[in-house]
Amino acid sequence: MRARREGAGRRTARAPHLDRGQPGPGAARRRTARPARAGLGAAPQRHDRGRGAAARAGVPVKSLAAPPVPVPAQRDTLAAEAAHVLRGVCASLGIDARGATLLRVRSNAVFKLRDQIIVRIATAPDAGTRLPVVLAVARWLADRGFPTVRPADEVGEQPVVHAGRVVTFWRYVPASGTPTTGQLGAVLRDLHRLPAPPFALKRLADPLAEVRRNVDCTAAGAVLTPRQRAWLRDRVAELTARWADLDDVGPPVLLHGDAWIGNLLRRTDGDAVLCDWDGVALGPRQWDLVHTYHGQRRFGLTAGEVDAFAAAYGRDLRAWPGYSTLMEIRDMYAVGVHIRNAPGDPFSRRELPRRLDSLTKGDGHARWYMSPA
Repeated sequence: MRARREGAGRRTARAPHLDRGQPGPGAARRRTARPARAGLGAAPQRHDRGRGAAARAGVPVKSLAAPPVPVPAQRDTLAAEAAHVLRGVCASLGIDARGATLLRVRSNAVFKLRDQIIVRIATAPDAGTRLPVVLAVARWLADRGFPTVRPADEVGEQPVVHAGRVVTFWRYVPASGTPTTGQLGAVLRDLHRLPAPPFALKRLADPLAEVRRNVDCTAAGAVLTPRQRAWLRDRVAELTARWADLDDVGPPVLLHGDAWIGNLLRRTDGDAVLCDWDGVALGPRQWDLVHTYHGQRRFGLTAGEVDAFAAAYGRDLRAWPGYSTLMEIRDMYAVGVHIRNAPGDPFSRRELPRRLDSLTKGDGHARWYMSPA
């Protein structure tokens, strides 16, 4: 990142709405307590860059919005494979996996065991190189009294590799109620004040690296058309260059890496703890902050909740010159996991075309979802 004033001549995108409970598409019709209101904050900017990228690739925008290629031969293979890995790895460690509950499938397939242990089975191909440091940082933070989940080290040495999948075990945190964005802002403020831990942490130099890998991998051909892949490659290259030009980012801090409200747990005593440290890194604090603002744009957070987050953290990202660019990068970042998971996960197969349609049309208003209904 180097000097470039990015705010001149461009309006800041301040968009609507994130559901902490992560309802699926049908939930908007059922929900009456807090209906989505398009008037919360200024209307999102409709960027012409997406259309420009398509034009440079020689692809009509309308054709990019077409649904991905269907995958009739693979339905729920990701969850089924994860369940098979769960049974095998637990049996090898003498842990009872009967009655395990699948909580979600995204970057990890996450299961809760009856004996209050969380099992995370990674879906990313690079998990084996990342997770030893993730576990070490979580232990270091917990030992310093930082509010984090703890690895379940009583199961033995971690991570465990079974049937080609990397598995970690974590202590279950009983949750009660819904955490607030104010709590998230306060936790991130404290995190970013900590010194760098004594481990070889990666630097967040390329936030779209995973998206690029997923677009280029062989499996992407089953869920993306050639035109969609061409547009994504062009758009990722453009946004990566704009990331490198961002200015006024400040010194690097310890980042959570995926600091949205869904990775905050509210304990029964009301305190909040952070979970899912897979993206931990050193880098610009703005990356941890943008997830909440993006939550208003795509997932249902209100302007008031974003304001509460900014007040608790002590600064408002919307005043930063690179805000608009970072929001566009965050939009693209949210596509990567669904490209990887779509061949074997029904929800990703539904959600991926929704997100691609929004991006290729430059639609900053479209609602996205974090889980099925």
